[in-house]
Amino acid sequence: MEDKETIFFKYYFIFDDGKRETFKILLDRKTLKLIPDTSRKPAPWTKLEHHQCSNCPLKKETSPECPLAINLSTAIPQFSDRQSFDRVHVMVETAERTYTKDTTLQSGLSAMMGIFMVTSDCPVMDILKPMVRFHLPFASVEETVYRAATTFLLRQYFKYKNGENSDWDLKGLLAGYEQIQMVNIGMAQRMRSVVDKDANLNALIVLDVFAKELPYSIETKLQELEYLFE
Repeated sequence: MEDKETIFFKYYFIFDDGKRETFKILLDRKTLKLIPDTSRKPAPWTKLEHHQCSNCPLKKETSPECPLAINLSTAIPQFSDRQSFDRVHVMVETAERTYTKDTTLQSGLSAMMGIFMVTSDCPVMDILKPMVRFHLPFASVEETVYRAATTFLLRQYFKYKNGENSDWDLKGLLAGYEQIQMVNIGMAQRMRSVVDKDANLNALIVLDVFAKELPYSIETKLQELEYLFE
């Protein structure tokens, strides 16, 4: 359960065939890092050099395991024999509220996968980490654009308050999503080497589609949202 030092998310996947999968995700409240299940041993595909992302800044000498792959290994084995369009009822429980949706597995899994990705020690994903504090499952493109832009601009406000240079034109956010796309490509290559069916892979592709759309959507959708502040 959540306390003063942790944040929790519980994901429940209930399939039409009656099978269930439950994930209890616990984050450090201050660092927003995933608190790992220490009983799990790293799998061979989590080695840093196993399909290492082309833009990865980490070195095997200091990071022998890919931190993002380590986080994803919590969920991937449970869905390796599932198809992406398997129907599933997903329930997401937080301390504040509960979300539910009847959807495809790839949609539900991509929502949970986003938590694992941004709460790792992957330097490329750090730009999105603050968003996990107010995680919104099944977010639309418009909602994601709003959350990404406002989170990034709030970061610039704090930099401004601390006397640092601030990026009010969102150039850093656009550049960050370009780097995230490269990470998604690398992770897809890792997954292809270990999964039997396509649920995990397509869940990542859903996230990649968002990453590809976001730079364009940030420029267009923000203009469409301007009326909210008139």
